[in-house]
Amino acid sequence: MTIIETSLAGTDLGLTGLSGVPGADGPQKAKDYTSDQEVRWCPGCGDYVILATVRGFLAELGLRRENLMFVSGIGCSSRFPYYLDAYGIHSIHGRAPAIATGLAVTRPDLSVWVVTGDGDALSIGGNHLIHALRRNVNMTILLFNNRIYGLTKGQYSPTSESGKVTKSTPMGSVDHPFNTLSVALGAEATFAARAMDSDRAGLTEVLRAAAEHRGTSFVEILQDCPIFNDGSFDALRRENADSHLIPLRHGQPIRFGAEGEFAVVRSGFGLAVARAETVAESEIVVHDAYTDDPEYAYALSRLSSQDLSHVPIGIFRSVARPTYDDGVRTQLATARERKPVQENSLQELLTGKETWTVG
Repeated sequence: MTIIETSLAGTDLGLTGLSGVPGADGPQKAKDYTSDQEVRWCPGCGDYVILATVRGFLAELGLRRENLMFVSGIGCSSRFPYYLDAYGIHSIHGRAPAIATGLAVTRPDLSVWVVTGDGDALSIGGNHLIHALRRNVNMTILLFNNRIYGLTKGQYSPTSESGKVTKSTPMGSVDHPFNTLSVALGAEATFAARAMDSDRAGLTEVLRAAAEHRGTSFVEILQDCPIFNDGSFDALRRENADSHLIPLRHGQPIRFGAEGEFAVVRSGFGLAVARAETVAESEIVVHDAYTDDPEYAYALSRLSSQDLSHVPIGIFRSVARPTYDDGVRTQLATARERKPVQENSLQELLTGKETWTVG
C-alpha cells in the first residue's frame, strides 16, 4: 500500500489534501469507478459529462476506492454517489458539509468530497456551506450550478438571474441572485475555482488542484439543465464564447477574446474589463492565485455578470491556512496526554461529578 504525497504551490504547511490517504496498489481505469446502478438523469443533462470526467479523474488520482467518500444532499446532482463505485452517503437536504466535516475529522485517511447543487447548497444549506468554508475542513465541495431547481421540476433557485420566469415566478423573479464565488470567498474559502461541464480538460485541471489542496476546496461547475433551464449557459459555448470567458492562469496576464483583444485591469478598488489596445501592457493584471490578499480574488469574482457577458473561469484562489480537522485532532491528542483514557472511562463520564439523583 502506498501513501499519496503531492506538492501544492502556495503552501508552507508541508501537507496536501491527500496526505495520509492510501494509494491504490496498481493502475486504475474509469470503469473501476463505474457502479452497477443505472444512471437516471434526463437525456442531455450536464451531470453525465461531469460524472464521466470525475470517473476518469479518480482513476488518474489513484487512491484506494475504500478511502474515497462522496457525500451529497438532495437534488439531481445528489444522486452522484450512486453512480460511483466508491463509498458514499446520500444525506440530508443542505447538510452534506456537516456530515462530511464529521468524516474528515474522524477519518484523516479518507479523501472526502461533497456533491451539491445551487439549490441544495445555497438555500437550505447556505449556513452549513459558509461554516465549512470558514473552518477550512479538509474536503472538496463540488457545486453543480444550473441556475434552477431541477429535481422539483423547475422553480427558480438562489442563482437564477433576476427576472427569471419559472413555475414559482410566473411574472419573473424579483430576487437578486448569489454570485457563487463571491459567497465562497466572502466566507474565507482557501481554495475557490470555477469550471464548466463541457470543458473536460479544464474541469480535470481544477479537480486535480482541488484534491491536492489541504483545506476546503470549493469548485463551482456551470452545468446545463436541458429540461427546465435549457441553454442557460449557451453564451459560454457558442463561437463567440472567447469574448465572454475569462481564463485564469497563475502568473499570466489576464487577457481573453479570440485574439486576446480584451484584458482585465485595475479600476479603483476593484477590477474591470478593457480593450487591450487601449491600455499599456503594464496595466494588465497578472493573475496570482496564491496571493494572501483576499480582496484580489473577491474582485475577480465580481467580474462575473448575470447576463454572462464576463465569466472568469479557473482557479481564483489557493492559499494555505490551518485546517479545522487537523486542529481538532491535535486537541484530542493533547487531551489524551494530559489525562490518559482509563478503563470504564465512559461510565465515569456518565456518572461523574456533574450528576444528580432525583428521588
